[in-house]
Amino acid sequence: MITLRVGALLASAALLVSACGSAGPGDAATPARGEDPMPVTVTSAPAPSTPAPSQATTAPVPAALAFSATTLDGAAFQGASLAGRPVVFWFWAPWCPKCRSEAPAVKAAAVKYDKVAFVGVAGLDTESAMKEFVQRTRTGDIIHLADTKGAVWTKLGVSEQSTFVFMRPDGSTEKASGPLGHDELDGHLRKLLEG
Repeated sequence: MITLRVGALLASAALLVSACGSAGPGDAATPARGEDPMPVTVTSAPAPSTPAPSQATTAPVPAALAFSATTLDGAAFQGASLAGRPVVFWFWAPWCPKCRSEAPAVKAAAVKYDKVAFVGVAGLDTESAMKEFVQRTRTGDIIHLADTKGAVWTKLGVSEQSTFVFMRPDGSTEKASGPLGHDELDGHLRKLLEG
């Protein structure tokens, strides 16, 4: 569309210059004495509205983040999108009482430590049970992956719920078994951000 407008503008300008005959090769078109210069208004087409690009990262992607998954909302998720950031993976199951008891601490920590990516990794049950858990614990502000086949659990070497994997920007990890309350989670997050 911009090319058409520019082309039309150039064609109009060429016609005006050739019709006036006041400009020779290499001369600027000038109005004759006593004439008002013809105003030329150049407008550009508005930039197409495109969503802002997601945060592009040039950080190397650790092997642990080389996975694809689906969120509980049905969106595609690439582990590589977390490269270069501190991340907390929270592995939980819908029927797990430990997981349910630590949900308020996880939710509070995600708000307090906003520079850390929090990713819930649900498994060991159906998607409908996972969605019900998120609704009941009010942890919907956190990204939750529906890992029904256990691929992300396997990728990060997790074999039981509730487990936390704290990943530094360089890809190194530390695991902790839950339940973790506010103070324990705080301690792990402070250590994650220091290192």
